[in-house]
Amino acid sequence: MAVDVRKDILWRIYLVYLFIFLLAGLIVVRVVKIQVSEGDFWKKRANELTLHYANIEAVRGSIFDINGQLLATSLPYYEVAADLNTDAITDEIFDSNVDSLSYCLSNLFADRTKAQYQRELINAKVSGDRYHTLYNNASYKQLQKLKTFPLFRKGRNKGGLIYTQKGKRELPFKFLASRTIGYCKEGTKVGLEGSYDQQLTGVGGKRLVRRIAGGVEMPVNGENEIEPQDGCDIVSTIDINIQDVAENALCEQLKKHQAGWGCVVLMEVKTGEIRAIANLSRIDTATYGETFNYAIGQSTEPGSTFKLVSLMAAMEDGYIDLNDTVNTGNGKWKFLTQEVKDSHEGGFGKISVKQVFEKSSNVGTAKLISAYYGKNPQAFIDRLCKMGINLSPQLDIAGTGNADIKSTKDKRWSKVSLPWMSFGYELRLTPLQILTFYNAVANDGEMMKPRFVREVRRQGKALKAFEPEVIHPRVASDAVIRQAREMMEGVVLEGTATNLKNADYKIAGKTGTAQIAKNGTYENKKGSWNVTYQASFVGYFPADNPKYSCIVVVNAPSQGVYYGNAVAGPIFKEIADKVYSSLLDIHSEIKDIQAVSPKIPSIKNGSRKDIQTICADLGIAANTNSSYAEYINVIPQADSSIAVVGNTINHALSNRIMPNVLGMGLKDALYLLENAGIRVKVFGKGTIKKQSIGSGTKFSRGTELILDLS
Repeated sequence: MAVDVRKDILWRIYLVYLFIFLLAGLIVVRVVKIQVSEGDFWKKRANELTLHYANIEAVRGSIFDINGQLLATSLPYYEVAADLNTDAITDEIFDSNVDSLSYCLSNLFADRTKAQYQRELINAKVSGDRYHTLYNNASYKQLQKLKTFPLFRKGRNKGGLIYTQKGKRELPFKFLASRTIGYCKEGTKVGLEGSYDQQLTGVGGKRLVRRIAGGVEMPVNGENEIEPQDGCDIVSTIDINIQDVAENALCEQLKKHQAGWGCVVLMEVKTGEIRAIANLSRIDTATYGETFNYAIGQSTEPGSTFKLVSLMAAMEDGYIDLNDTVNTGNGKWKFLTQEVKDSHEGGFGKISVKQVFEKSSNVGTAKLISAYYGKNPQAFIDRLCKMGINLSPQLDIAGTGNADIKSTKDKRWSKVSLPWMSFGYELRLTPLQILTFYNAVANDGEMMKPRFVREVRRQGKALKAFEPEVIHPRVASDAVIRQAREMMEGVVLEGTATNLKNADYKIAGKTGTAQIAKNGTYENKKGSWNVTYQASFVGYFPADNPKYSCIVVVNAPSQGVYYGNAVAGPIFKEIADKVYSSLLDIHSEIKDIQAVSPKIPSIKNGSRKDIQTICADLGIAANTNSSYAEYINVIPQADSSIAVVGNTINHALSNRIMPNVLGMGLKDALYLLENAGIRVKVFGKGTIKKQSIGSGTKFSRGTELILDLS
């Protein structure tokens, strides 16, 4: 019995040994298999978990104005870290450098004391940290200094310095034209940044990185496996100096009238290029900012500015000319169930078609259009469309509002639609669409596509140039165009905008005052005063040789004044005056500065602070605060004052773009140019009249520039 028990125990032991030997054998076989036949596969899997290619963002392209001034650019910044546990950094080397390195870091970043940095570095060394973040937002200059610090000066592998470049979008002129420049973030694309995102973005690169503890990715070496290709640059049609003038003029008037929002667009007549576009809305009682592009995206009832289109339609169909007359009576006309009214109390009586337009008579316009199109209203709509007022061309900027001009088949059409449409109600257009039509009249009937971009460039070379584009060859006959221009000149000379008359040049245009519908009606509730208006002025200058067209719209002024001539007109005039004064090619002849006003001495363009001091000492009225620029251009005015427009020389130089220094004094120009590393040669005395390298050209340190003075 004892023997059987012993045998049973032995068999069990043998079975356990056998199981252990078999298990060990299987383990050995598996290890051999992994090492030999599956080795490459598992090595690859391990590398995939620790080594992989990370994307490197390309530097986003810049956006320039028409003169080469930077509107938007990506400034590089660097995430800086240290690997203090490389084989090259022994304890002895670390100990001999940590004190001085901590001192340098504290002085450079000024965010921690020397003792705090030293404690951090020692802890990183002791803990074996292979990626210790030092600073998340280092500039390029700071990075260059870092490379000279103790330890770090030995390079990436021996010194342990790790840095990753990132880009931060900057607008040198802050909020100027910010809505038009736009942005791209979180799937939202606005303005030029959004429309040209693909060209601006460039092509990303690849870099081999190792994922270490904490999910941190550390570059394996200092080289990029695939270099990124930087994005293209966009040259816009905006002139930032004119933009500065437009935004200041608009902002001041909006504040004065406590308006809801306003917009300004300035267009070059012959090309359709937009030189300035300002959109401001009320944020609080004292602040206005750009939140929406009203000029291209806000369709509203234009009011009286549409009368030009209506009267031109009747002229083009041969029904009327300027000398025909219409009886406006006492300024009230009952049409079916509705009453058309003129703003002028008592009416104008019997007046000519030209006077209907000049005095902005609703009754006169409605009577004329109803008389000739009353039996066939669709003929009026058809003529409007043939003239191109309904065109909504695809713009460089997304978000364009559509023209809404209903036909007689539209379910919204009623028996009173025709007369009300004739003076700008029951239809909707954006300010830019109205301006595009007026610009066509100024351009002898040729309608140009509004453009915001002139070129796409790479490294200073044009990849694609956008030429002026005609979207309607002739909105009306030559005879009708001449009559239309005569009517618009009459508005300023004898009509509703005589406050815009100017001794130096002529303005032609049309005032507009539209009541804003509330809940589908234009009528007040009994006893209430909640009527709101939209004031506008649209036209061109100089009237005898049109160079620029402009529209100003001010929505919901709330200080008791709401007519277009009083609210929008002054903005138009301020912009036109400064543009006319500052652009030499717009004058029929160049006059000597002293001839403008003998009381004003010759003041050169230069530092805003210096010019402020000079004007204060001499008792010269100068609104030098109307520009946000550090350097300004001086424009003498006939009333013995001076006006200014911004000079963006310092922004151009900081981005290696040659600025325009014409008209500046030598002292200011030399200071700025030589600080930027430009070698300057000077010939003559006085004011800078000529520069050897044109503005907008890229330059490098050591470039030679010749300045001629006289």
